[in-house]
Amino acid sequence: MATVPVDHALILSAILFTVGLTGVLVRRSILFILLSIEIMLNAAGLAFVASGARWGQPDGQVMFMVILAVAAAEVSVGLTFVLQMFRHFRTLDADALNQMRG
Repeated sequence: MATVPVDHALILSAILFTVGLTGVLVRRSILFILLSIEIMLNAAGLAFVASGARWGQPDGQVMFMVILAVAAAEVSVGLTFVLQMFRHFRTLDADALNQMRG
């Protein structure tokens, strides 16, 4: 059975995290920002799994399950906020949040 070197998995994880961070910083749509956060969470999960596989411990997989639970909660709460924001402002532009005063 062929295995992926840990260095390659961690490099892929760093690239995915960078893509997600770039999406959070550059995009204006709330949906794309949530998607970018999901990419960042998956990159962190990949790093945990790769590190756990390197030392032969199941800790990385356990942490990945925690990350999946956090991602599921983030999606449900985030989409609720997105729907409320769209109903109130009729846009998904993140700059419209400046109008949410008082």
